[in-house]
Parts: sequence; structure tokens; C-alpha cells
Amino acid sequence: MVRRVSFSVTFPDGVAHPLHRRLVTTDGVSRVELLMWGPMGTVTTLLWCDGGPAATADLLAAVESVTATEFVERDDGTYAFVHQTAYEFEETILTLVEDARIVFLPPVTFRDTGAVAFEAVGRPDALTGFYDELTDLADGTIERVREFDRRASATALTDRQRGALEAAVAVGYYDVPRSGSVADVAAELGCAGSTAGELLRKAEAALVADAVDTQ
Repeated sequence: MVRRVSFSVTFPDGVAHPLHRRLVTTDGVSRVELLMWGPMGTVTTLLWCDGGPAATADLLAAVESVTATEFVERDDGTYAFVHQTAYEFEETILTLVEDARIVFLPPVTFRDTGAVAFEAVGRPDALTGFYDELTDLADGTIERVREFDRRASATALTDRQRGALEAAVAVGYYDVPRSGSVADVAAELGCAGSTAGELLRKAEAALVADAVDTQ
């Protein structure tokens, strides 16, 4: 039996990553997603931030091991290719991750609330052991547990897709009759109309596919 578990954790200041500590106290960015990383400390990672390049650069200035950055600005935020010589997580966190008998799935999401959200896959006993050790270091909760499928779960919406659906509900986009538009969703999200429309289409497609697959 293999499980897929969604975790949410809030680390104390002395344990939180320096980028996350800066995120909690800065303006211009509210969420950072670690999209890709490597098995070694000296590696180029890929981040996404829901702010512009200047705000993203300010966040990364808190990470002393960064040696080079390249930013790509999009309507929905900024992608950052970041080369660094160390991950700069506290040693206790690195040891916990290294010793865990589970696999971590991207993205790792850092929020300005101080919470970190991530998913992991493994046998139930290994996931339970990891969670027990994790909550010795920080305040953690298990948000969701489901069977792991080698195919991507259709209901595993990204934060941006889920946020678009929440915004659409808030502005009346799904009311009958409809009282809100894609433009209203875009205004709520602070993004271009084309971006809002794409997020809604992908989220809706995922939910419909999942509903059909589970019949």
C-alpha cells in the first residue's frame, strides 16, 4: 500500500528557511513555490513567486548561498532560476529529509502566513514516522491522505488553480444565472484575463476528468 499525503507545517523562526522568514515580513510577494530542485546543495533550482522580479530578487537576497539568478516575468508572477551552493535549511530539517524513507513531490509552497505546504509519497508506516519527527520540530498538520497513483491526480489542483476557483465563486462566476465574468476573476486575482481564463479551464478540466474517472 502506497499513500500520498499533503502536509502543512509552520516552523519556528530559528528553524524556518531564510527566504521564508523574509517572505513573512516583506511586501510584494505572498507565495513562493519551489518547483524543481536537485539532490545536492550546489544546484540550480527553479522557483515561482507571485510577485515581480524586484520583489523576488529582494526575497532571494536573504539567501547567502545564492551565486546567480535569472528571472523570467510572466503575467501570473516570476520564475527564478537560482544557483546556490547550499540549501540553507537548518541541519535538523536536512537530516530529517535525508533519513526519511519517503519521496517528496513538487512543489514545496511557502506562504506569507508562515506555513509551508508539500506532498510526500510512501508506505503508511514511513509517512507516519516522518510526521512524528516533523512535529517534534514544528507545528504540522496532515491536510489530506489518499492512495498514490502513478498518474497525476486530477484533483491535485495547484494553489493557483484552486485560488482561481475560489475567486470565481466569490465573484459569482458559477452562479446560475452567472453574475460574474472572467474579467472579475482576473481583477480578484490581480492577473491578466487570459491568465485567469487559463487557470479556470485547467482547474475545471481536472475536476471533470476526476469525476469521470471515479464513476
